Amino acid sequence: MTTRLTLAAMLGAFSPALALAADEAHGAAAANSNPMHFEPAAFIASLLAFGIAVFVLHKYVWPKILTGLQDRENKMRSEIESAEQARKQAADALKQYEKSLSEARAEAQAMLEKTRGEQQKMAAELKAKADVELGHLRERATRDIEAAKREAINEIYAQATTIASELAAKILQREIRPDDHRRLIEQSLGELESVKG
Repeated sequence: MTTRLTLAAMLGAFSPALALAADEAHGAAAANSNPMHFEPAAFIASLLAFGIAVFVLHKYVWPKILTGLQDRENKMRSEIESAEQARKQAADALKQYEKSLSEARAEAQAMLEKTRGEQQKMAAELKAKADVELGHLRERATRDIEAAKREAINEIYAQATTIASELAAKILQREIRPDDHRRLIEQSLGELESVKG
């Protein structure tokens, strides 16, 4: 029992101190839950931690991130410019191809027209040349025919004269000398030409 009394006496003596400690703990908990309560040490520690974090990020992390982003942006710009240049080159090549194709078609058409003109000209020249040669052949054939005709007539006259002189010799029963023979031929030819004329 004495122990209980001693304990109660002590509690009574410490009671105001315990109440004060309990009030302080309750005040500290209430202060922590109050958003308007300002703690300078916690604020400074938070600022210091934030500053260190910003310094480390600014000094070591952000440059690498910015360099990576800048490299990626440059690469994308380079690829876009390359694609644009390739598109322009393809468009230029297409225009050049179409121009070359158009020129080739025009050149082929001009060559066809030129060839047709040359063929017509050549055909006209060949026809003219053939007409001239045909005219020459006709003239030569006419001359040859006339010469052959005269030669045939002369042979006929010669044979006719020979036959006539033989016939006359038989009739006259004498032989004609060569001079008489030549004179008779010339005379007969003169008569035939006068009949021909």
